[in-house]
Amino acid sequence: MNLKGGLGGLGDLVMQAQKMREDMKRIQETMAAKTVEASVGGGMVKVVANGKQQILSVTIEPEVLKMNDREMLQDLVKAGVNEAIKSSQTLMSEEMGKLAGGLGPLASMLGL
Repeated sequence: MNLKGGLGGLGDLVMQAQKMREDMKRIQETMAAKTVEASVGGGMVKVVANGKQQILSVTIEPEVLKMNDREMLQDLVKAGVNEAIKSSQTLMSEEMGKLAGGLGPLASMLGL
């Protein structure tokens, strides 16, 4: 049994894990700076979120307020927030997919 070869493989694995940790940190920082926008109700409500699924802004067109329909406004805001979060999750999945692509079989073991 060649211990040196075995340790070399383990050393490579540790180095890969460290690189992955650095890449994950970089992706998280990048995601905080990226934004997605969801528009619902024909643009009556717009929601902006970042790649970390944090809502940054909600814009409601004045016409919606003039309708004086509280239930409709609540539904539009809920739909906008859900759509923005979904878009943000898709953005994160795409970035994680890029990271996982470089890991080969290790990606499936880590659930990426």
